[in-house]
Amino acid sequence: MLRKPSPQQTELEMVSLDGLVLKDHLLRKIDAVIDFSFIHDRVAGLYCPDNGRPPLDPTLMFKALFIGYLFGIRSERQLVREIEVNVAYRWFLGLKLTDPVFDASTLSQNRRRRYNDTAVAQDIFDAVVEQAITKGLVDGTVLYTDSTHLKANANKNRYDTAVVAKSRADYWDALDAAIEEDRLAHGKKPLQEKARQPVEKETKVSRTDPDAGYMVREGKPKGFFYLDHRTVDGRLGIITDTYATPANVHDSIVYLGRLDRQRERFDFDVGAVGLDAGYATSGIAQGLEQRGILGVTGYRRPTPPRSGMMASSQFHYDAAVDGYRCPKGQLLAYATTDRTGYRHYKSEPAICRACPLLASCTSSSNATRLIIRHVWADARERTDAHRLTPWGKRIYKRRKETVERSFADAKQLHGHRYARFRGLLAVTGQCLLAAAAQNIKKIALALTPRHAPA
Repeated sequence: MLRKPSPQQTELEMVSLDGLVLKDHLLRKIDAVIDFSFIHDRVAGLYCPDNGRPPLDPTLMFKALFIGYLFGIRSERQLVREIEVNVAYRWFLGLKLTDPVFDASTLSQNRRRRYNDTAVAQDIFDAVVEQAITKGLVDGTVLYTDSTHLKANANKNRYDTAVVAKSRADYWDALDAAIEEDRLAHGKKPLQEKARQPVEKETKVSRTDPDAGYMVREGKPKGFFYLDHRTVDGRLGIITDTYATPANVHDSIVYLGRLDRQRERFDFDVGAVGLDAGYATSGIAQGLEQRGILGVTGYRRPTPPRSGMMASSQFHYDAAVDGYRCPKGQLLAYATTDRTGYRHYKSEPAICRACPLLASCTSSSNATRLIIRHVWADARERTDAHRLTPWGKRIYKRRKETVERSFADAKQLHGHRYARFRGLLAVTGQCLLAAAAQNIKKIALALTPRHAPA
């Protein structure tokens, strides 16, 4: 007999909050293996010990933020609503069913006033990585680095134009020294002392978020974005570093500095790194060799020559005479080394004028072909060769299983497609906490038996 159900929502029941949470819930696994007690000690100095109103417990606050990143809840206001009705979230935060939940403004005001730099977020991220190292999930032998773009919280059509200097490369000082050494070896006078200045370029600056960079990349959307430069460990894909920059900062600019930070902070003995073609530069190749690290980088297609003109690749470098041989056998001799770190090799005009390939070789009015070669080109060529070795192929193949997979999970599962806040400091904090949340999840899943009893 079909009967009409009677309302039962007002009946009293004796329940345990612990009994309402699934035994295999992700938050149970995290709570079992991650120690969050370090958060309180790290931020204690930011609170007054004997005056003022009782604050929201900082450990509870950051655990709540981790819930937002773990389950892709982008809005702090929506996060509070979810905590109010989700018993698993309440259990994880230590809140009873009848306990009131803090207001969303408590999160935002703490972020703006108390945690108004990236020091705390960086320390929390580092502490999670250290726990992964302690548990044997990270070894630091092979690291993979890449970057992904986050859409800035800004209208791409509201901007001003301004002349902005590009970022300073990590290896500039070393390059200046190499240039002077190279000129001396070739019997050239030292260049006049002149401070190296970043290239200035007119670009679009957002009126809404001036820190965001206007990105114009082949195959990428145009607009205002940030870049999350991320490094993961090759063993299990634990994120060991994340660093946010405007989207108009090239991947290679900050790489060596962030690599050094990981080696010093976590005492990594890095043997090899896997990088995509964006990192295939002479500066990075030289930096890796100086650090005793084998680099495996993707193939970078050279700039094609003008239609009908002969490519530089048809000229062979002869190290014995430090010159280039053209297809007809003429030697292009060394001429000078410029401030940007390139050696100039020039042909002999008298020979070129009689050459049948002149029209397809150069359009120079004085019949001279110029070939340039970076002072660190040898290191670049050795690094490029690693990609073709059996071990290099294995390392490069792992990129899609490590750092590319990390970014895919971040965007698909953790709401990392968009910048939640405005300003570089706030976005840096987002990247750090999002990466820490991913690490927490990965640690918990790695340490929990797959067929644990219910």
